[in-house]
Amino acid sequence: MSPDSAMDGIDGRVPPSAREITTGQANCVWSVEGPTPYILKHYGDPSRAANEAAALRLLARHRAPAPQLLAASSGSISPPWTAQAALHAKPVPIDRFLAELAEPLAAIHRIPGAHFGRLAGARQHRSWTDYVRDRLRMYAAAAPSLRAVARRLHQEVDASDNAIQPVLLHHDLQPGHLLRDPAGFRLLIDWELAIFGDHRSDLARLAVRLDLDDPTPVLALASRADATAEGRLHLYWRIHLLADAALSTDRVVREHAARRLLRWR
Repeated sequence: MSPDSAMDGIDGRVPPSAREITTGQANCVWSVEGPTPYILKHYGDPSRAANEAAALRLLARHRAPAPQLLAASSGSISPPWTAQAALHAKPVPIDRFLAELAEPLAAIHRIPGAHFGRLAGARQHRSWTDYVRDRLRMYAAAAPSLRAVARRLHQEVDASDNAIQPVLLHHDLQPGHLLRDPAGFRLLIDWELAIFGDHRSDLARLAVRLDLDDPTPVLALASRADATAEGRLHLYWRIHLLADAALSTDRVVREHAARRLLRWR
């Protein structure tokens, strides 16, 4: 077991007094009281568990606005799990979401990386273009009816500037993932999809989650902008729509994303 695999008796098992608070489809989540209150997560995908644990360790080193990792599984333990410090915080209201996201997101996007792609549990890439190509191949294989869209996006990626300095991305930004405690401190939760990459991809993913017809308004969150920012944002927005159309487990989400992409084509 790794050094942080056990703390105050936390071993990944669900205590009898735990209260289930599952909100997602792939993971099970419980709130556990005790001498050290914590949130216990069981993951359906071991690579996502490893990735979230790696992201939380990195965020702690940079004193970034994220939960504290108390313990995590290692090796072949099943189901894979993490235990994170319980938070006395509530989701930021949707009408304040964008305004209050800017500061914590800027802190996250200042954290540099040495490669592109997932932090753990997945292949790492030398360039952002290689990472995005890999994703497009996966989406095309999963959604044959959208292969023409994937090819067009692939061409746009090949034609774009590859000089990207990798930074940490949350890559699942959406209402509910930004919390604010009674003192006004804001932090982001749910880091299992975190990657190193182009910060504009984070903004594009957010635009998809907010169901925007045009992703341009989220550019206001960019800590740095240049002449290519809007074009890149629209490219990544369509790539994230393709991801939903190909991989979402929700049929309504898949069909909605596919309709948008087919109108663009």
